[in-house]
Amino acid sequence: MLVEDHALVRAAIRRTLSVPGIEVVAEAASAEQALAMIVHHRPDVILVDIELPGMNGVQLVRELSPRLPDAHIVMLTGSVNRDDLVAAFRNGAAGFLSKDMSPEGLVRAVLAVRDGEMPMPRRLAGELVRQLVSSPGGRSGGGGLSSRELEVLKLVSDGLTDRDIGHALGISPRTVGRHVGSVLDKLGVRNRAEAARRFREGL
Repeated sequence: MLVEDHALVRAAIRRTLSVPGIEVVAEAASAEQALAMIVHHRPDVILVDIELPGMNGVQLVRELSPRLPDAHIVMLTGSVNRDDLVAAFRNGAAGFLSKDMSPEGLVRAVLAVRDGEMPMPRRLAGELVRQLVSSPGGRSGGGGLSSRELEVLKLVSDGLTDRDIGHALGISPRTVGRHVGSVLDKLGVRNRAEAARRFREGL
């Protein structure tokens, strides 16, 4: 389902997503319209523009999450407002995508989120986790993890490899591996998949 107020942008996204494995089942130009349409549609993935008229995208996520607990809601943003991203994440968003990404990247991201991954530009991942850790209501010290370990765990939950995580955080893959091992020990889990699930559940 697409929730985007600009008709031309919405049409471009629909054309981009007209590929095997993806079906656009509904389109809405406002949050209010989207809420009315979910009575008839049960989408697996919902792409939501943050800057919507009236009720904005963050408010829409807050309304959608309890009504469609199994849906994956992904925010579309043209400019980065980190406060909005943190608020959307806390209210149930499964990822964030920039409108300047390539069409191929959008297709890959939608398929990834359908499979349980959390797409997000790497430049935002570390900053988002830092704000979640440091701000009131964030996952401060969740599971006894350090801020760096929480950063690594967030990127693990996005499906990144140790090499990719090292590149995003400016540390070596070997150091990432040590952090991952520490995370597994502190959380008492056997593997990365279980650790990622704990992160999504709020630790």
